[in-house]
Amino acid sequence: MCRNSIRLSLVLALLLGSVAAGEILTGRVLEKETLKPLTDCVVCVTRFGVAQRDGNAYEIPVERRVRTDTRGRFAIDVREDVPGADTLIVFTASDTHQNLIWPQVGFEGRIPSGADVLSPHVKPVVLGYWRKTLDFALEPASRPRRTVMVPMRDGTRLATDLYLPTGEGPWPVILMRTPYNKEGFDSKGRMLTAFNLHGYAVAVQDMRGRFASEGKDLAFLDCGWGANQDGYDTVEWLARQPWCDGRVGTMGGSALGITQNLMAGARPPHLAAQHIGVAAFSLYHHAAYPGGVFRKSQVEGWLKNHEFHPDNLALMREHRLYDDFWRQLDADTRADQMTAPAVHVGGWFDTFCQGTIDAYLSRQRRGGPGARENQKLIIGPWTHGGQSRREQGELVLPADASRPPAVAEIRRWFDYWLKGKPSGVNETPAVAYYVMGDVDDPDAPGNHWRTASDWPPAAESTRFYFHPDGLLSRQDPGESELSLSFTFDPADPVPTRGGRNLNLPAGPMDQRPVEDRDDVLLFTTEPLTEPLEVTGRLKAVLWVRSSAPDTDFTVKLTDVYPDGRSMLIADGIRRCRLREGFEQEQLMTPGEVYRIEVDLWSTSIIFNRGHRIRVAVSSSNYPRFDVNNNQADPEAPRVAATNTVHFDAEHPSHIVLPVPKQPLSEDTGKDTD
Repeated sequence: MCRNSIRLSLVLALLLGSVAAGEILTGRVLEKETLKPLTDCVVCVTRFGVAQRDGNAYEIPVERRVRTDTRGRFAIDVREDVPGADTLIVFTASDTHQNLIWPQVGFEGRIPSGADVLSPHVKPVVLGYWRKTLDFALEPASRPRRTVMVPMRDGTRLATDLYLPTGEGPWPVILMRTPYNKEGFDSKGRMLTAFNLHGYAVAVQDMRGRFASEGKDLAFLDCGWGANQDGYDTVEWLARQPWCDGRVGTMGGSALGITQNLMAGARPPHLAAQHIGVAAFSLYHHAAYPGGVFRKSQVEGWLKNHEFHPDNLALMREHRLYDDFWRQLDADTRADQMTAPAVHVGGWFDTFCQGTIDAYLSRQRRGGPGARENQKLIIGPWTHGGQSRREQGELVLPADASRPPAVAEIRRWFDYWLKGKPSGVNETPAVAYYVMGDVDDPDAPGNHWRTASDWPPAAESTRFYFHPDGLLSRQDPGESELSLSFTFDPADPVPTRGGRNLNLPAGPMDQRPVEDRDDVLLFTTEPLTEPLEVTGRLKAVLWVRSSAPDTDFTVKLTDVYPDGRSMLIADGIRRCRLREGFEQEQLMTPGEVYRIEVDLWSTSIIFNRGHRIRVAVSSSNYPRFDVNNNQADPEAPRVAATNTVHFDAEHPSHIVLPVPKQPLSEDTGKDTD
């Protein structure tokens, strides 16, 4: 025997001896056609007994993961990481290639299900009797990207990238419609390939007038149920393709979520499910004019940063009232026409927080067949785009704050609604929300996820009254006619500091730098002797007068920590000329007292023992909101105004905080009822 043969025999003896002893499993992962090694490919192992325990499991548990080296090789130390193993399931978990369970049994996705493992074609690796290297030969999961021009009903063509799986179709399709350039999704090829890997075709489309698509880019105007219905036409075009099985789902957040809401209002017959993140439901109330005040930084910044046609800003500025222009961009008006089940994901500090909640409520309660009672709501303690971060504003949240329940997983949702595959999402409660708390005290209540059958949980609408000495309390105001006044100068507005912003720093930020001003009124409780939970919709009721025919009033709710930090929780604004509604204006008579309501949207927080609750009242929050010129003519020069808030029995200015009626379980995080 030659020297090389002796050396090879010794290596094989050592290798097979290790395998027989049940310690090391080795092998390679190659691309099937080219035989090139697949680098950094995940290979997993699980005991067969563990894997087969539940044949209905969405994914089997993984007991050990390793990655292949630059030559596609792997080695799994079974002795160290999988104690008591006798027979094993070994499989690849590639993001880019179709995966296999050894010996060469294919399955859909990255991790096989219980049903995959129980297939008669799966033969477990028996330690002590295995005499081969475990070589996997994988095929790519995706075909090369293809771009098509999809015709709309008026002849305009929209550029659409198609990412199709390899193998035989047809498949359900996941559609994303974006104003941000579909080419950007190619850089996220692993994400799109992952959908192909799980048996979905993917389509990514430039919205009308954007990038490679034809037409004029009037933001969202052609996405809904008007003369042009680009969302509807795209869904139905996809459903007619031979590689589509007739079921189309849509996904995406922010602008990609807004176009989904509008599309749902057009009711495409083949729209089967949606997964909507951080999106407005009404573009007037949630995006452009909350409280009737132009959202200056967000709207102007978004249109400018993404180079939209100048007509967009002109249109939004021209339509200051809630009119027919805004009704065609308000999906709430079409809730009863919607048929698609949907997940709505938002955040307490998201710029569209209330839009996410309103979308869930409207579709869950008033939706058409298929939509009603088939909506899910997930609200975390996040800013816009901040779901994966623990740092929100100037606070660092506990680790689980960035880990929402499984229903938030897009694939689980689509597997159930587009494939009929058990994934657990249909068994989850309708609502999952994060209850915030004191982030400095590890023993403080709150800072956990909670589930509920609906939103909002039952609560007592509790009034906290403003008092002229700066006290905030549940005690009714006295009979004396008391008030506080301040001068609101539009040339020196209160600066924006945190909150539900898009282009500005967002989240819970310390308000002390903007509270110590002559034009800010502060009302603060005594230190709390017991924790107090507030969960639900917030509003302030103010009795006000002004020296001007029009002005604004702002309200902020903050959590005051024992060290003095005044951390913003929620805020709102109201234009006085729109105090009776947003469809018509009614100017004020200077010196006359009026009742106004300020919507602070929604939250969930437990104010800890020793903390104080604070409300700040002013007339500006700039540049988040446009500054009122205090004139009857919005185009007239700015003038200062004397604004007054009243605190007596006839004019009891207060904030309404929803305090839960039922005790809540800290252990389970669920409503006890």
